Amino acid sequence: MIKAIVTDIEGTTSSLSFVKDILFPYARCHLPDYIRTRQHDDEMVALLADAKKIAGAELNIEQLINQFLDWLDADQKITPLKALQGLIWKAGYLQGDFKGHIYADAAEQLKLFKDSGYELFIYSSGSVYAQKLLFSQSEFGDLTPLFSGYFDTNIGNKREVASYQRIAEQIQCAPLEILFLSDIKEELDAAQQAGFATYWLVRGQIPDPQASHRQVADFKEIKL
Repeated sequence: MIKAIVTDIEGTTSSLSFVKDILFPYARCHLPDYIRTRQHDDEMVALLADAKKIAGAELNIEQLINQFLDWLDADQKITPLKALQGLIWKAGYLQGDFKGHIYADAAEQLKLFKDSGYELFIYSSGSVYAQKLLFSQSEFGDLTPLFSGYFDTNIGNKREVASYQRIAEQIQCAPLEILFLSDIKEELDAAQQAGFATYWLVRGQIPDPQASHRQVADFKEIKL
């Protein structure tokens, strides 16, 4: 019996284009000035110190900005970069530059799952901070009360079995009591090997009944 549902974000609850065409370009555009104007703030000082350690050099501000841009362009999953992106996105959300995109079927069904007694969790490569921002500033209002917890790559790579084993331990559920939702086969493979039930979101496509994971076109087709 399923007791907990762990869901991915990009391509699953939210469109890939929102992240790739809005959030990432926004962060890249605003990153240089954001660092320059806040470089002496305590939070930024710590973040920049972490970046220097990872870069392995004592970089000045302009060099650090270029390093962050290089990491961003290479889509590196580096903790200080993810933290910086989250801070920039927060500013964008609060200024009303955009709202967090959530598919209507996902927002509706997640509420129904919650009302039915299932515990809900997020597992995304984006930082926990960024996850909470997206759901708190969504087009459907603040959805964070729906979730019991959030996981990012600090728990492990999303394509590694051990990551899902750790999630099961942390939420104190047996793997067979957990359902994982994603649009990426390799993530679903890892979750399945850890003992999770799985659903493969194939938005805009016709589900393949012969696929290695149960496929659905949207959240309303998920059967628990």
